[in-house]
Amino acid sequence: MSTYKASVCPHDCPSACALEVEILDENTIGKVRGAKGNNYTQGVLCTKVAKYAERVHHPDRLREPMVRVGKKGSGEFKVVSWEEALTRVADEFKQATEKSGAESVWPYYYAGTMGQIQRDGIIRLKNALGYSGMLKTICTQIAYAGWTAGVGAVRGADPRDMRNSDLIVIWGCNAVATQINLMKLVAQAQHERGAALVVIDPATTGTAKKADIHLALNPGSDGALAAAIMHCAFRDGYADRDYLARFTNDAQGLEQELADKTPAWAAETTGLTIEQIEQFADLYGRTQRSFIRLGIGFSRSRNGAHNVFSVACLPAVTGAWQHPGGGALLGTSAIFRLNKSLIEGTGLDNGNSRDLDMSRIGAILAGQPADLKGGPPVKAMLIQNTNPMAVAPDLTMVHQGLAREDLFVCVHEQFMTETAKMADVLLPATTCMEHHDIYTSYGQVHLQVSEPVIQAYANCRSNHEVICELGRRLGSDEPGFQMDAKSMIDKSLALSGYPDYSALLDQKWLDCAVGVDMQFAEGFDWPDGKFRFKADWSAVGVDHEGMPPWPGHWDVTLKTSEDRPYRLTTPPARYFLNSSFTQSPCALKKERRPVVTIHPLDAQKASISSGQQVELGNQLGAIKLHAEVRESIRPGVLEVRGIWPGDAFEGGVGVNVLIGADAAKPSGGVAFHDAAVWMRRVGL
Repeated sequence: MSTYKASVCPHDCPSACALEVEILDENTIGKVRGAKGNNYTQGVLCTKVAKYAERVHHPDRLREPMVRVGKKGSGEFKVVSWEEALTRVADEFKQATEKSGAESVWPYYYAGTMGQIQRDGIIRLKNALGYSGMLKTICTQIAYAGWTAGVGAVRGADPRDMRNSDLIVIWGCNAVATQINLMKLVAQAQHERGAALVVIDPATTGTAKKADIHLALNPGSDGALAAAIMHCAFRDGYADRDYLARFTNDAQGLEQELADKTPAWAAETTGLTIEQIEQFADLYGRTQRSFIRLGIGFSRSRNGAHNVFSVACLPAVTGAWQHPGGGALLGTSAIFRLNKSLIEGTGLDNGNSRDLDMSRIGAILAGQPADLKGGPPVKAMLIQNTNPMAVAPDLTMVHQGLAREDLFVCVHEQFMTETAKMADVLLPATTCMEHHDIYTSYGQVHLQVSEPVIQAYANCRSNHEVICELGRRLGSDEPGFQMDAKSMIDKSLALSGYPDYSALLDQKWLDCAVGVDMQFAEGFDWPDGKFRFKADWSAVGVDHEGMPPWPGHWDVTLKTSEDRPYRLTTPPARYFLNSSFTQSPCALKKERRPVVTIHPLDAQKASISSGQQVELGNQLGAIKLHAEVRESIRPGVLEVRGIWPGDAFEGGVGVNVLIGADAAKPSGGVAFHDAAVWMRRVGL
């Protein structure tokens, strides 16, 4: 009989699924399944993680510390001891500090693991040594700014409450590919209440195919649709005047602002018909138990924050918040009160170090003064939990920057990624199955801890072990560098007022929605308790000039032109997660190769057929890949799904070479779905 142990999925996904892992022996896992007892996971698990043994036991996992012996990027390394590798890293960081100042060292990381210990300990290293900090702008920054402008904090309705909904709107999210647990909740609402499903997405995704209504609007036009829905709510008597008076700010001003935002007005911008807009407006307005699940996807335009803000206004107009199964959700991050002062060493931060924008890594490594914020050039880096050579925007500059011979780079990784190949010192990392950690979530409500279920692979070490060892070698006596991961979890839980590690491990998860006003029955998260229809963008970002205060359409997306006539979007692939799982045999078999999806009308004009090789390009670069002609996207839009490794493309660089790194308003972030490109068939 198989033995199963509890664990947690660590990947950058809203679900943070509770796992049950089959243990074959002390070094080997077998099947991985979702925990049935967790009332969000509900036994459901994506294909990626169900096949996690392919990742843990992949023959190409890094096994030993190594130092570079060939040219940068060649992948030529020799094996060394941990002692030699860590001594080299510490010495390089000391030399950079002595010659150029502590800010010339830049610890760089993101969400390859969402575990709080293994991800965020690198901040403790930064704080203890005075290194440059990092603005975490690459993913949720745009969306969170838009949501916060109205609601006041990144929290919303309990996702499990969707089971009580009569209407579920999935807006800008392909949940079938990226949040499979959400589709379980939708199915329950459909079965138990006959709930309707509306999907709002420019593409006919797997989620859209399951919808009762699919609104395939133009990319970047979501704010216009939201404004028209609210116009209809006021016009048709669906606006809840009592709720507006008690819980919102300046509803009268909003109604006046929306007076001319008719379905006919919105149809011109969205590409939808007046009838489609009227149908959805009526359905949403008359359904009290309406739940909007916002995704991150539609925020990835230059007007993304404003679009998210506009959509967030909808349940406040209709008063859907006050009904079971009603309201909206973008993220649950703010419900967790985990004290991370020990993990991050926040008491060591003197506030004098600069914070560099991670999305501008190319410009930063190129030494652009504005991006360096008046400080020294970056001379040394430690990279954990991310693969900027594939996932960052403006890849030409990123590749050039990381190839600098005067830049020392240490990469701590599980596989020989493109970024790992650029390392001077390369360290092998454990997986979530091999270390302790603690997990919050940005899409569900459970706090979870995990322990190793198998021994560490080969000579791998965890992020926490590496950070602690470097901290000690660099001369810090910060207590966090003296603690093992389990002790740090226990202490952090105690500081937070949560149960201790053993108790939480025994009960498997803690419901952090208990005692939290998830429906804002006592008011929203502003001092006056009122939802803000007129956004004060200065409250959520410093770069807010020109942003409209009222919801609607903000026309600042990158314009197509005669020489770049197509809008490019780059949504996730179903079987990859950012650049993770691109080594998985199962994922590679499913995804096959990078393709660009082209509408038949555009393909006909360009004399392109499915399977032919095409080239896409703009002022930033060009890529070659194969065409897939389908009606699943709108004319004038091209879609490249997934972040494939550069070596999957003929030129050796991935799709983000076409994506600009200019910061979206009001607080930064990348407009990954907002690029203008040309297209031509290879060989013409």
